[in-house]
Amino acid sequence: MLKLNRVHHIAIICTDYQKSKHFYTEILGLKIVREVYREQRDSYKLDLEIAGQYQIELFSFPNPPARPSRPEAAGLRHLAFEVDNIEDAVSHIKEYGIAVEPIRIDEFTGKRYTFFADPDGLPIEFVEL
Repeated sequence: MLKLNRVHHIAIICTDYQKSKHFYTEILGLKIVREVYREQRDSYKLDLEIAGQYQIELFSFPNPPARPSRPEAAGLRHLAFEVDNIEDAVSHIKEYGIAVEPIRIDEFTGKRYTFFADPDGLPIEFVEL
């Protein structure tokens, strides 16, 4: 049987690199590991980490197609971040003028969660564990 250790990284393609870089680093607080401009692709690749473990690769490409729908398109549905205190996390996001859905309780797990969107409309979830 195949043994997978953990998720290594998640790749996100953005339409406005500077805006998304600001969102993921300044608002969500992810740490920059490496930033590379790939001239042959006219593309940036920004490696970000969370708590020294997980990595998000933020890519920019010229004119990427729009996401088909939110959030029920085939493929990635949303990106979820665990938080210690969901009210504090929501308050922080709202300080930047980001719309956040009401906090809900998962009917199966009893965990509190909410959604908001990144600059390209990718649904992002905060879940309090």
